[in-house]
Amino acid sequence: MYFDSRRSTVLATHGMVATSQPLAAMAGVRVLMEGGNAVDAAIASAAVLNVVEPVSTGVGGDMFALIWNNEEKSVRAINGSGRAPMEATIDALKAEGHTTMPQRGVHSVTVPGAVHGWETLLESCGTMPLSHLLQPAIKYAEEGFPVSDIISFQWSKMVEMLSRLPSGQEMLLNGKAPKHGEMMRIPTLGRTLRAVAEGGSEAFYKGDIAAKTAEFIQEQGGCMTTADMANHTSDWQEPISTGYRGVTCWECPPSDQGVAALEALNIIEGYDIAAMGSQTADTYHHLIEAMRLAFADAFQYVADPDFAQVPTVEMLSKDFAKKRRALIDPKRALETVPYGKVQGGSDTVYISAVDGEGNACSFIYSIYSNFGSGMVVPDTGIVLHNRGALFSLEPGHANALVGGKRPYHTIIPGLATKDNELYLCYGVMGAFMQPQGHLQVISNLVDHGMDAQAALNALRFIVTEDDVSLEEGISPQVLADLDSRGHNTRMISSYYRGMSGGMGGAQLIQRDLDTGVLHGASEPRKDGCAIGW
Repeated sequence: MYFDSRRSTVLATHGMVATSQPLAAMAGVRVLMEGGNAVDAAIASAAVLNVVEPVSTGVGGDMFALIWNNEEKSVRAINGSGRAPMEATIDALKAEGHTTMPQRGVHSVTVPGAVHGWETLLESCGTMPLSHLLQPAIKYAEEGFPVSDIISFQWSKMVEMLSRLPSGQEMLLNGKAPKHGEMMRIPTLGRTLRAVAEGGSEAFYKGDIAAKTAEFIQEQGGCMTTADMANHTSDWQEPISTGYRGVTCWECPPSDQGVAALEALNIIEGYDIAAMGSQTADTYHHLIEAMRLAFADAFQYVADPDFAQVPTVEMLSKDFAKKRRALIDPKRALETVPYGKVQGGSDTVYISAVDGEGNACSFIYSIYSNFGSGMVVPDTGIVLHNRGALFSLEPGHANALVGGKRPYHTIIPGLATKDNELYLCYGVMGAFMQPQGHLQVISNLVDHGMDAQAALNALRFIVTEDDVSLEEGISPQVLADLDSRGHNTRMISSYYRGMSGGMGGAQLIQRDLDTGVLHGASEPRKDGCAIGW
């Protein structure tokens, strides 16, 4: 059972880029054809996505990446996410009447980390200057681009929110969302990107752009300052990994939620998922229960490790997975899902880029919800993200709001190696769908032997707090079986005009270990594509 994309896997040898908008994928491929590497290509694509898919991403958001260096046979992780303003406090929000973190608006805004992340990544792993890589994005912002189908639909749902403040008009076309095929220009964003091209990240975090950002946030009742902007840094981190049936799966460490995907893989490794069959009730039941257990642990423990003791090593241990697995009843869903006891301590874009030398950049980049906080910094085209919405207002919780702290982060790039060679460069967009998507894509490839595109076309599930949503096309018998086991299921359409929950958006490049041929796949539920040469 598959989403009917009628797509086949794309094959190439010299390099490939897969992402959610063709103009962005082409920008990255052009960089590869000019002699750039996977990192160069990913950054060029990311900048274009800011322009052509501003509903999902931009310089007002955050980024993470995993980089495979084929010569060194090594994986590196970069955290390009921002922190809460130093003056942010739980008490101040509670004094305003908030009992949970606001999901939109000024209090959901943390420092945007993406631009510094671009520069940090490029300085260490790239070969081309940022000024060159931003040129395609600048051209599209200033001269215009035709808006693609699904992006135009998402845009159309955000007009009311963008219209609440005058600066939101910078993201609209004569007060309306651009329609499919209409030409859209964002000249204020073009000026911002041109400033970054000329002055690097310092032009974004200091000077006029930073002053405008801080002033706007304070006018709206927030507390971010120019010092918060100027003090931002990105961090190189040690990636985390686990082995799954001979494949090593890599993620960024907390404050990222990638640990949830790895824990869930560890749990299902104890079952013969291949023998259960693809998209059967047994397979869904065990994957769903593993994901519920992994989320319970992630929500309890994942936080900024500079502020909390995150038991990442124990959460990734096979012994811990064995204990969690023991809670799963093969015939009955858990009524409540406790987090494991340890000792001690909406929307995103994803880019998969692999170059002809076998290097890879798994790059994820987001403003979180559609158009983030709903706030656009006047005369800049910068849509501010709402990552702060993921903080807890519970004092003492690992992820509690504290000034200068990073929130729990949903965006997770993925890599996989096999026999110490690059096997997969992949990601699945979509907030809390992301670790669930990683689990399902890896299982499709490893357990069920699907090819790259089939693994993305396969119908999916998504676990939420209240139910399990399954994708239209899954057999009624499977749903009835899951309901009989105690799962509260519902069917949703993946086709965007009927979408009520969303099944994420995946991009994947698989490298043949024998021939080096690249196999590219792109999410059939999005506008994008995989392009190789």
